[in-house]
Amino acid sequence: QVQLVESGGGLVQAGGSLRLSCAASGRTFSTYAAGWFRQAPGKEREFVGRISWNPSSTYYVDSVKGRFTISRDNAKNTVYLQMNSLKPEDTAVYYCAAPMAQHWTPILTDGSGYHYWGQGTQVTVSS
Repeated sequence: QVQLVESGGGLVQAGGSLRLSCAASGRTFSTYAAGWFRQAPGKEREFVGRISWNPSSTYYVDSVKGRFTISRDNAKNTVYLQMNSLKPEDTAVYYCAAPMAQHWTPILTDGSGYHYWGQGTQVTVSS
């Protein structure tokens, strides 16, 4: 079992930055890929990006490319989502997730491919 806890959300003005953290417990998180998703009010959950387990390659949805960066610190069992140049349309609850299988390599952009989920953290970007 893997437990995920997100933190770092908050209110920020457009153009600002936030760094979200996803702390894992239960198992060594370094062997799991991790994804970030978001869900805005009244909208479906949206894939944001993902980081592989090893090597730590990343993949992002077009709308956040060049603005968001996913990284991981395996010593801290934590994955990060650095968000720069934030826009009001980035406002959402952000979730981190991990697939059930360790050492998963293929890129998963569909939430149904992820088994472990955090509780989410709210990000609000004011204009």
